Amino acid sequence: MAAIGTRKLKIEIDAVEYTASVSNARFTAAAGDSDFVSFADAAGGGSRLYKLEGTAVQDAESTSIWSLIWDQAGTTVPITIMPYGNATPSVTEPHFTANVVISEPDGDLLGGEANASTTAKFTIDFAFDCESKPTKVTA
Repeated sequence: MAAIGTRKLKIEIDAVEYTASVSNARFTAAAGDSDFVSFADAAGGGSRLYKLEGTAVQDAESTSIWSLIWDQAGTTVPITIMPYGNATPSVTEPHFTANVVISEPDGDLLGGEANASTTAKFTIDFAFDCESKPTKVTA
């Protein structure tokens, strides 16, 4: 069994790979908020909310993830997370897919603090709501 490492993950949003500009990507889950919970919902453990959260560099170039957020907030797009970095999913190295709603981050959208490093970059933290629980893809 191969555990998921911290260096191989790849991310595609709307069929465009953003691996080189993302330093943090994760699906998160939380209890859903609802004014009405049916007995069926309660028996299933209640509603759940899923998000794709991460950190990306700020880059105003037209094909960057930053520009995707700037230009397409409110748009629903497909995403694929490849935690093993493999091009083709398998039973032992699956991919995970979902449809997410692109949204602007709370907090920094452009700019940040000065840094004397010649390689430092401004970043943004993003959190996109998933339409449903991500799907595990094995073939």
